[in-house]
Amino acid sequence: MSIRTTLKTWAKRIKRDGVTLWFAGKHPGTPWYAKALGLFVVAYALSPIDLIPDFIPVLGYLDDVILLPVLIWLTVRLLPSDVLAECRVQADAWMQTEGAKPRSRFGAVMIVCVWLAVGVGLWFWLQPHL
Repeated sequence: MSIRTTLKTWAKRIKRDGVTLWFAGKHPGTPWYAKALGLFVVAYALSPIDLIPDFIPVLGYLDDVILLPVLIWLTVRLLPSDVLAECRVQADAWMQTEGAKPRSRFGAVMIVCVWLAVGVGLWFWLQPHL
């Protein structure tokens, strides 16, 4: 198998597991800590706004290439195997019917709040120096 085929397969699996986490967040058999991390990861993944904007050279794509897959992998590892199997079936069915990934307004709001908090924190930290 070529590297390109391997990367495409890996990317499809990551996309499917992101949607799987969306279903796992609603599943009653998901532990609270997996739900909390999963909902954060899903909100971030589906948010149209990145924590590190893509126009920043190199760093802008690190969250898409490294941070997001690692968070998805960690959250999937926290799910019980029966919940994971059921949610993956739901994700596969949803992706076949809908085709595109959903969007999260909550995720966009969360990322904007993080940037605002960083900005306010920097303002208060720099205020005595100005």
